[in-house]
Amino acid sequence: MPKPNSASKWRAIFSSAVPSRTPSPKHLKKNMHKYLRFGLATVAATILSFQAHAAQLQGKVVGVSDGDTITVLDAGLQQHRVRLTGIDAPEKNQPFGQVSKQSLSNLVFGKIVTVTYDKEDRYGRILGRVGTPDGQNANLQQIQKGMAWHYKHYERDQPQKERREYAEAERVAQQSKAGLWVDKNPTPPWDWRRETK
Repeated sequence: MPKPNSASKWRAIFSSAVPSRTPSPKHLKKNMHKYLRFGLATVAATILSFQAHAAQLQGKVVGVSDGDTITVLDAGLQQHRVRLTGIDAPEKNQPFGQVSKQSLSNLVFGKIVTVTYDKEDRYGRILGRVGTPDGQNANLQQIQKGMAWHYKHYERDQPQKERREYAEAERVAQQSKAGLWVDKNPTPPWDWRRETK
């Protein structure tokens, strides 16, 4: 019997691996849980991959520009501008701007912080979540104190759990009239910037 060449061998393997006909709806329904499990596993792997690739910066906060931007000095004495993600604080010349800046200063200035991030903005600033020495999330604390808005325009960049936490923190701060929410209708900084251009 003649020995099959490599081309016929691969054709045989391929034809046995691929179904000869389109699966019926009944077959698809029966195996739907397998496809769903595969899809969920893929999503979970993507999230874990993102977390694994998130970088960390540790250093001393040597500057606070406003309620959502700081300067961190690392161990190599290099300075990094950091924009706190998920929040937008009042501008410096806006009502509560200086109060918000002071609030962030009280949280982080002169302290060693850990910044978790995965990208920079167009100005070269690191976009990240700032962890305080006692394990608090400075971004979230600014919202809880009524010193910043949850920046919903970029909420899709946040993990779902964090997005919910920030939205809930803003709701609670608003209800309790914390910080800037003492005003009935405070102007969000994105509107303020547009109006003062």
